[in-house]
Amino acid sequence: MSPQDTALGPVARAGAGTAPRPSVSFEFSPPKTPEAEENLWEAIRRLEPLNPSFVSVTYGAGGSTRERTHRTVVRMLKETSLRPAAHLTCVEASKAEVDEVVQDYWDAGIRHIVALRGDPPGSLGGAYSPRPDGYLNATELTAGIKAVAPFEVSVSLYPQKHPESPSLEHDIDVLKAKIDAGATRAITQFFYDIDAFLFFMDKVRKAGITIPISPGIMPVSNFKGLKKMAAPCGIPLPAWLGNLFEGLDKDPETRKLIAGSVATEMCVRLAEEGYSDFHFYTLNRADLVYAICRVLGVREVPTEFAA
Repeated sequence: MSPQDTALGPVARAGAGTAPRPSVSFEFSPPKTPEAEENLWEAIRRLEPLNPSFVSVTYGAGGSTRERTHRTVVRMLKETSLRPAAHLTCVEASKAEVDEVVQDYWDAGIRHIVALRGDPPGSLGGAYSPRPDGYLNATELTAGIKAVAPFEVSVSLYPQKHPESPSLEHDIDVLKAKIDAGATRAITQFFYDIDAFLFFMDKVRKAGITIPISPGIMPVSNFKGLKKMAAPCGIPLPAWLGNLFEGLDKDPETRKLIAGSVATEMCVRLAEEGYSDFHFYTLNRADLVYAICRVLGVREVPTEFAA
């Protein structure tokens, strides 16, 4: 066996066309400014030819991006070949208000929603307090969505324990409840400890859960920014990752190369473990995600075959 076979087995085989094409999906965020909107659509157009299984658009804390999320997913549906999914939370809204949003999505042609409990307004990771007339959590929200229309519903999953959860076993029980409410897919929060992810997934499958679960991959070249995103979510960042970026504050090109390498190696390891469905948190940038997908064997699909 050659060094290439041992070090880059799944990647080499995918690139050569001898392995099944991995399935990928991408997450975007609704833009806040005209410049941000231009950057978002540049990323969308760059990644669209890769024919992702779906793309999702986030929903701000407290529903702060409600209209921008709706506008973005509807534009995707009208102007691209993509299959958009809208994030939806139950924070700071009554059941009637949420149901109205859900119906609006269905009427607009959206058929996939990512159901999340959400964070309080202006307080990512802050204490959550449900409205008396609102949905209590993502499980209730999932059931509410399915009561409005037969959407595909994806839900979130923390492979290293939700910050408010007492145990991994509790997280698995919550996932079961979401599935009973109608969830058909789970997407994990981003992570960097693959062994911890595999340990958790072994527990999930042994618990009899069979729905598709996509590992969430975050290729980030700004480690300081990554720490700010990870802390409120309770996501541990391994020491080796910080060491890779140490001393590179003024060297963005090297940081980008490291970020791409780390994310690619994660996908290779996961592929070796049998995973072939990856969800990329793009941060509205296409360059790293596009390069990683190319290495994994995900190439452009001609328009006539993309649907």
